[in-house]
Amino acid sequence: MLKGTLLVFFGACSFGILSTFVKLAYHEGYTLGDVTGAQAFFGAVILWVLFFFHSRTAGYKAKTIIIKTPWWKMVLAGTCTGLVSIFYYQCVKLVPNSVAIILLMQFIWMSILMEYLIFKKKPTGLQLLAILLVLGGTVLASGMAETSIESMDLKGIGFGLLAAICYAGFLLLSGRIGNEYAPLQKSALMITGACILIFIIFPPTFLFNGALNGSLLKWGLIISVFGTVIPPLFYAEGVPRIGTAISSILSAAELPVAVMMAGFVLQEQVSFLRWVGVVVILSAMVLPNLKYLKKGGR
Repeated sequence: MLKGTLLVFFGACSFGILSTFVKLAYHEGYTLGDVTGAQAFFGAVILWVLFFFHSRTAGYKAKTIIIKTPWWKMVLAGTCTGLVSIFYYQCVKLVPNSVAIILLMQFIWMSILMEYLIFKKKPTGLQLLAILLVLGGTVLASGMAETSIESMDLKGIGFGLLAAICYAGFLLLSGRIGNEYAPLQKSALMITGACILIFIIFPPTFLFNGALNGSLLKWGLIISVFGTVIPPLFYAEGVPRIGTAISSILSAAELPVAVMMAGFVLQEQVSFLRWVGVVVILSAMVLPNLKYLKKGGR
């Protein structure tokens, strides 16, 4: 139980610190294409190497895996991850880091809305309350209540919301297709799809123009490890140990970690009122899972 809790918690923290590293890479002059391309490329390479060695272990060979989902569908689904990176990292470029993560967290109510529109799954009363809390918490946590709308970068807000939409779509897809694949293989296929999409939009000139001789190699490896390697692996191992309800609550650690990193590392101003908004959004993530906690977290 403790091991699973720690794995899921650190997986969420890994996501939380990601945008800070992206911001630091921007400060050194690297572009959106450099950052997203390096993350996807190095992430895909690392995951495929890990899968290659894992697939040759006795434990893996002993399992009989019946693949029902074609590999190309997994690659196609992975393009959602690529879009999340493009939209979110563009948002990080235009608005404060602490605001960008708040916008991304809108995937909570967007996921519920998508489930209703696509799968006709009606939201519960707690889920509707969670949506209201997310919307109210966003007003506080983003600083909208303390500043005029004219001072907010509307393009940045738009990119943040697009990232949230794509993230909600990714969660719906990843939870419904390819579950028969080994976690490493599934992650590797989806990140490959993300890499292909990013390379189409942003040709990978960083591979040939000498950028990797500078600090882009460092940032690319750091961002890929914390964004595309650690979280899926830790979640794959930790979630089965503690259950989906407790896991989703622990995943909320991403939010305060991102805001703290923005305050302490990037020296962004995070007021008390914005912390109140963070708490409100965290409570929105907990509410829909209360009934599962009463059943022991499963």
